[in-house]
Amino acid sequence: MPKITVPLKTPPEVIAAFEASYHVLAKELLDELANTYKMPKEGVERMRAMLDHNVCGGMLRDALAIRKMNRGLAVVDTMLILAQAQGRTLTQEELFRAHVAGWAIEWLQASFLVADDIMDQSHTRRGKPCWFRVEDVGLSAVNDALILEAHLFKFIKTHFRAQPYYADLVDLLHEVAYLTELGQLIDMLTAPEEKVDLTRFSLDRHSYIVIHKTAYYSFYLSVAMALLMAGITDDRAFQQAKAILLPMGEYFQVQDDYLDAFADPAVLGKIGTDIEDNKCSWLINSALAKCSPAQRAVLEANYGRKDAKCIAAVKQVYRDLELERAFHEYEAASYQRIHALIDGTDLSLGVPKEVYVSFMNKVYKRSK
Repeated sequence: MPKITVPLKTPPEVIAAFEASYHVLAKELLDELANTYKMPKEGVERMRAMLDHNVCGGMLRDALAIRKMNRGLAVVDTMLILAQAQGRTLTQEELFRAHVAGWAIEWLQASFLVADDIMDQSHTRRGKPCWFRVEDVGLSAVNDALILEAHLFKFIKTHFRAQPYYADLVDLLHEVAYLTELGQLIDMLTAPEEKVDLTRFSLDRHSYIVIHKTAYYSFYLSVAMALLMAGITDDRAFQQAKAILLPMGEYFQVQDDYLDAFADPAVLGKIGTDIEDNKCSWLINSALAKCSPAQRAVLEANYGRKDAKCIAAVKQVYRDLELERAFHEYEAASYQRIHALIDGTDLSLGVPKEVYVSFMNKVYKRSK
């Protein structure tokens, strides 16, 4: 297999080309609304505003600090690595299709987040009001979430229908969307914001939620789409990807949970709200697994309450239980375990270990 170069970060020129592809796809969708579906101008402009707010975050260049596009860019990064492994360079057509596939994931995520913010009754997302909080939007955002998911299948059909893997690509997107929605369901049943019941929490429940709600679409989907586009059809390659990327996605979410409570808000870019929002996080589950009866009473009395003193009381229990140290031990163990999986990659399946190293480089010991 040829020597493969993996940059620590996605190069700026790759990001710029990916951004440019957004405008191509948005224009296709908006033109179709006006020309094929004869939508009134008011509707087209509303759709434009909805895409601008939720998919690209406004002017992309200004939004990069809060709109990282990691999931979509991961498709492009993976395709570039697979092409190196195959000893070739991607054609412009292949590269554009990688952009389209990446934006399909970004559209899918936008759909999830619009709906999630309504269910959580959140106020801000990436430093802006949640879409349903925007004036004159309200609960019509429910319909917008459905439209966003429909959009990605529209442009996947436009750009992939002639490809031999088109049906597999559509099946993959449907399956991952379904798995993510199952994770959201269990999250809502476990931790309804208005009813705090810590007996529903457990580390096993947390693992189920984060694997389904986060790991499949944030980690596995990018690689699985790239494998299909690279002509890799052996199911063992997909199972191997899943075996490596789902634990990596779980580690990523545990990082998120840790940073929510312990990171500097100035570095994180937001003030963590997991405690007051009654989130089924790794921290609360780790605390419940090792706390004394007295500490549990403090958690029961204060978790899920929107009061600064209650939040401080929960964080004090976290500190008393040395959960910062516990996280760093978890992080080190996860790193070793995931790298062992990467080192065991079966190269005969056509997927170099650099695909997985690229992901790990971007998430290990991140600060935001």
